[in-house]
Amino acid sequence: MIIVHGTFPVKPELRDEALEMMTRMATASRAEVGCVSYEFYVGLTDPNTMLLFQEWESFEAMQGHFETDHMDEFVRVLPELLAGEVATRRYEVKSSDDSASQADISVDAKETERPARSQKIIH
Repeated sequence: MIIVHGTFPVKPELRDEALEMMTRMATASRAEVGCVSYEFYVGLTDPNTMLLFQEWESFEAMQGHFETDHMDEFVRVLPELLAGEVATRRYEVKSSDDSASQADISVDAKETERPARSQKIIH
């Protein structure tokens, strides 16, 4: 499973337009094959920062998402709405062979220069 978290600082005067576009994006993305969840949230400390959480069954499903018409529109319109840089992190969650209650999580934090790390989390 692939999990993506992103933050989008939007211009206050274009906030309503950004919310409408993000709602369309989330609705279209949730209909894609391999999408487990796709949702934008409004930040509590800054209502002009939108948070994105998405889950994909596989890397291939997520890659297919990048080739959709709604992603093309989102990428084309988004820069006009932004008040700063978008930050994203991608996490890959794999089931462990030892137990179904364990998962390996690797972090691909493209916005930083830190190397990807893996850690074992036991629930």
